[in-house]
Amino acid sequence: MADAKLQASLEPLRARIDALDEQILVLLNQRAQTALQVGDVKKRFDVTGPVLKPEREALIVRRLQTINNGPIPEAAVAAIWGQVISACRGLESVLTVAFLGPQGSFSEQAAFEHFGNAIESLRCESFDEVFRSVEAGQADVGMVPVENSTEGAVNHSLDLLLNTSLKVLGERTIRIHHNLLTRTGGLEGVTQVLGHPQALAQCQAWLSRHYPGLERMPVASNAQAARVASENPGCAAIAGDSAAVAWGLSAVASGIQDDPQNQTRFLAVGPRDAGPTGRDKTSLILAVPNRAGAVYEMLAPLSQYGVSMTRFESRPARTGQWEYYFYVDILGHHQDEPVALALAELRQQVAFFKILGSYPRQ
Repeated sequence: MADAKLQASLEPLRARIDALDEQILVLLNQRAQTALQVGDVKKRFDVTGPVLKPEREALIVRRLQTINNGPIPEAAVAAIWGQVISACRGLESVLTVAFLGPQGSFSEQAAFEHFGNAIESLRCESFDEVFRSVEAGQADVGMVPVENSTEGAVNHSLDLLLNTSLKVLGERTIRIHHNLLTRTGGLEGVTQVLGHPQALAQCQAWLSRHYPGLERMPVASNAQAARVASENPGCAAIAGDSAAVAWGLSAVASGIQDDPQNQTRFLAVGPRDAGPTGRDKTSLILAVPNRAGAVYEMLAPLSQYGVSMTRFESRPARTGQWEYYFYVDILGHHQDEPVALALAELRQQVAFFKILGSYPRQ
């Protein structure tokens, strides 16, 4: 009797949900048709350029978050409309995104979260290949990790950013949840644990405490570790949930990262950066003469024009003279007046100056 009453109470609500879903579908198709019309207008006026407009997409999501009255949270609004925008963008031209593969990598997760699922994936064997693919036009954009909350900078990515002509056009920070994975969900016969060097470092205390006898073997990516573990019963892998699904592995243990708040920040790179949105970030690489007070003087224009710095990372210049490049993130777009004034003054006094790009803040 109670179950019958429950079903009777739920039936009109479920019917209402079905009706609303049908309305949403109609509106989504109307939105997609309008997006196609925008593309037709551009063609009519001979407007050429990439279909990806990071600044426009960011402004769409932020406006909806501002007028959102709930109960859907702002993060969910961003996730939902990210997929809507991706689907509509894909009708005009499918975006090819290069990232470190194979299937199931955290780079893949960052790419899908940032650009949506309506993309063409180009899985690469190295960060170098990611950059080369975009530079050669084989991919429209690339996604690479640059820093981890536990292990700090991803140095190889920083080195590639120094020498590339590509621009940073977006950022995405994702929570990193590591699992110890095997074919059986157990460790019988397992002698090695494979993972990206960063992942092995992020889990070193846990591994030392629980399985000190396992030999640790670095590989190019966690997804590659999962692939090898799926083929070799003597290997375990450190990888995320998506890699476990992709390669048919089971968890010996979950959440093995030493820092439960472990996060990695990724940057999207492409041939052009984004226009201003009013809530942006700019990434720079700087170098100063090797003399007393040079770094202090380098930062003075930022303070003078009220520009906030959110990141300051040093990297050896590999000249053998103990010189350094400084990787700096500041708030604002390089076209914003205070930022433009600060950067103009900064450019005059440093030994090396490069704007990696300005892009919407996550």
